[in-house]
Parts: sequence; structure tokens; C-alpha cells
Amino acid sequence: QYQLVESGGGLVQPGGSLRLACTASGFSLDVYGVGWFRQVPGKKREGVSFSHPSDGTTNYANTVRGRFTISRDNGENTVYLQMNNLEVEDTAVYYCAAGHPSLVLLPDEYDYWGQGTQVTVSS
Repeated sequence: QYQLVESGGGLVQPGGSLRLACTASGFSLDVYGVGWFRQVPGKKREGVSFSHPSDGTTNYANTVRGRFTISRDNGENTVYLQMNNLEVEDTAVYYCAAGHPSLVLLPDEYDYWGQGTQVTVSS
């Protein structure tokens, strides 16, 4: 059974940091592209970041570039999203997904999804 589980969400003040984790079971993330997405009620799911499985390529949405960093720990079968200098506009449910996408920040390109973790940025 392929499963992705996100963790690390929570409440943080503007300017603070969180690290999200996406851990896979039943398959190895080291052969899959992994994306992080976020969604707020009433809006489409938005691509945030992507990690290529083998060549080290990473991609970021313009809204998070320079503040968020995606990384992998293949030994832990986990992909992380380090989020720094968080803004109120970053508040959303964050999802990770695995697949072999061509358009790496497009949700439709992914095969497996986690259940999401809430990130709330508020003073």
C-alpha cells in the first residue's frame, strides 16, 4: 500500500519557521519526483516546490523562492520543506505528492498524495 504522510504543521507567528516532513511507506521516494502543494478554502491547489529524484533539481513558486527549501533524506524515505520567514499569506493546508511529473508544479501530474498538514501563520 502506497502511503504518504505529512507532519510538522502548526501555528507560527509571522517571520517564524516550520519544517514539514513527507514520509513514504510502501514505496521508495528516491525514484519519484516529490512536490509540495498548498490549498486554502475556495482556491485551487497551488504548487509550492519540487524535488527531482536523481539530478538534484529543485523548483519553487515565485511566492516562496528564497524563503522555502526542499530537501531529501533517502535513508528516512522522507522529503522536507523548510519554511522560513513565514507570512500570513502562507497559511494553508500543505500536501506532498509523488509522481513523475512533466509540469512539476501542476497537481494533476502526480499519482500519490498525502492527507495534508495545516500551517497557520498568525500573530
